[in-house]
Amino acid sequence: MPRENGHRHDHHHDDHSRSRRAGPLRLGIGGPVGSGKTALVADLCRTLGPTLSLAVVTNDIYTTEDADFLRRAAVLPDERIVAVETGCCPHTAIRDDISANADAIAGLEAAVGALELVVVESGGDNLTATFSYGLIDRQIFVVDVAGGDKVPRKGGPGVTRSDLLVINKVDLAPLVGADLAVMEHDARRMRGDGPVALVSVRHGTGMGAVRQWVERWVTGKGT
Repeated sequence: MPRENGHRHDHHHDDHSRSRRAGPLRLGIGGPVGSGKTALVADLCRTLGPTLSLAVVTNDIYTTEDADFLRRAAVLPDERIVAVETGCCPHTAIRDDISANADAIAGLEAAVGALELVVVESGGDNLTATFSYGLIDRQIFVVDVAGGDKVPRKGGPGVTRSDLLVINKVDLAPLVGADLAVMEHDARRMRGDGPVALVSVRHGTGMGAVRQWVERWVTGKGT
């Protein structure tokens, strides 16, 4: 099992029961710039939106670009997508001062009624970006193959402590010389029993497992 700051990491110690908070499951999605976070959010909206009452909060530093992309793609009705302009490091709005995101979620619930799932997308950041569990119930961290097969073994709390690690763009592995077996091995070594999904969001490869993982948490059957 990996160590962080001299402490053995046990995924179970990071477990947070959604029963501690009433209302919709709050799912945080974080990861570096370009890893495919917004594409993952779009996929979940398209595939789960027809059966779940779902809404999205996006975070960008100075723009509403990610929310605008989701609206143009028509993955949800516009009123179910809200943008937060953080004006600062993404860490601040998702981990340190969560008030803007908490207010956005409350506004969505007031505007559209009862929700079952709220997806909160972080602005692009590095391997240290994690959400406060005061804001979300579960978090997915997204890295991509184009960053090289060394990324999972670099660790960081995003890789080691997220509830699900998604390694995206597996279709690019031959083009960038990345070894998927090495990436999966290193990810599982770093995460202990924490789940890992190798996917291509763009092509749908492996996405069934990610959608099912989200649905299990929404229905209270997640483990």
